[in-house]
Amino acid sequence: MNRFFLLFLLGLSIIACNSTTENTMVVSGNVKGLKKGTLYLQKVNDTVLVTVDSLKIDGDGHFNLSTELESPEIFYLYLDKSDNSEFNDRITFFGVPGNITINTAWNTFALNAKINGSNAQTKLEEFRKNSSRFNAEALRIAQTAQLPGIQGNEQAIDSLNKLLSKNNLRSYLYALNYSLNHKESYVAPYLALTEVPDVNVKYLDSIYNSLPDSISTSKYGKELKLHISKVKAANK
Repeated sequence: MNRFFLLFLLGLSIIACNSTTENTMVVSGNVKGLKKGTLYLQKVNDTVLVTVDSLKIDGDGHFNLSTELESPEIFYLYLDKSDNSEFNDRITFFGVPGNITINTAWNTFALNAKINGSNAQTKLEEFRKNSSRFNAEALRIAQTAQLPGIQGNEQAIDSLNKLLSKNNLRSYLYALNYSLNHKESYVAPYLALTEVPDVNVKYLDSIYNSLPDSISTSKYGKELKLHISKVKAANK
């Protein structure tokens, strides 16, 4: 009987090990200091935010969530702390097959999250870090426009508008160049769709045509191709 029981346990272990595939994404980590709450692994499906896995936390902030991926894409780790506020409660990351770790704290959940295991996420963080300077410059220009000595001064306002236009152009060019220079990454079509969707379609064509098959047939590769087709049809 004991031998049979051991074989039974071994069989269960084998089944458990085979429950994951090469397309499985496992998201694990720790939310330091979290005693109670619910973690949700979410993604956008046909413009609707859906939950693909969830876990109730009760006394221990360690978690393990998983889902099957059709293609690498943006996911969200949402924490419901039952505080009636969604501020700082959602971590955005680029999901890929394999193991991804997310470590953070309950009170700085989205602000200081450390994400490892996704090369696409690394590229996305690099882009956002470098592009943040354009956002900072746009904010500086907007604040300058509100100064008492500027308001009502048409020449000064015109000068600031020109600076803003140049800043926006640099931001566009950076996004375009980043996508073209990282065509081997899933972030390339994603950034084209989210950062410069209204740029001249010839540039979007250049990005799409530079993508390897593995990227062009991904979720965002397909969406970029469809977007380009729609733009071209509208311009006829």
